[in-house]
Amino acid sequence: MRYAVLGTGEVGRTLGGRLVELGHEVTLGSRSKDNPLAQEWATAAAARARAGTFAEAAAAAEVVINAVGGRVALDALGAAGAEHLGGKILVDVSNPLAFEDGELRLDPVESDSVGERIQRAFPHARVVKTLNTVNVQVMVDPARVPGEHHVFVCGEDAGAKEQVTALLAEFGWPAKRVLDLGGIRSARAVEMYLPLWLTLFRGFGKADFNIEVRRAG
Repeated sequence: MRYAVLGTGEVGRTLGGRLVELGHEVTLGSRSKDNPLAQEWATAAAARARAGTFAEAAAAAEVVINAVGGRVALDALGAAGAEHLGGKILVDVSNPLAFEDGELRLDPVESDSVGERIQRAFPHARVVKTLNTVNVQVMVDPARVPGEHHVFVCGEDAGAKEQVTALLAEFGWPAKRVLDLGGIRSARAVEMYLPLWLTLFRGFGKADFNIEVRRAG
């Protein structure tokens, strides 16, 4: 499978690296073709790894992963080009997070979400929100945390969610531990989870944790 991973931060590089290890072709996209982090990643990763602009990455891909920050996601995807996103699965792992005056702020929050904004802006993309509730190392290696803990998917396209669930299985998340929350509006809930995640992180002093959902009956 050919993937575009948009974003050269730790999340983008880690997701891209794991996909390459799994045998996929990956283009790490950034605003400029000569981004040094992207070039260094592509050189170190493997022959199946390349670097390019957002548009080059999206054009070559079958699946696009948004790994830039939630507050700049629409700008990055706009640079990738709607013509390169239409009909493709667009996996959004971002959170609308910023620290302002030393305090955590989410924008949008409650009445909207990044996932919904992406779907509205690119109506022909098949947007699936997932993985934003765990640290990037846990995203690609859930065995770092013991137990039957869960991740979530939401989106309007059932087929897209099924394909993303299969990708999560490649990362080590069996289907029974991927909970489908329904349509893309549920992205509000998983994005609003972030303040709790950060509070737990501060308490634990490390990011290797997750939640397990248990149901009676």
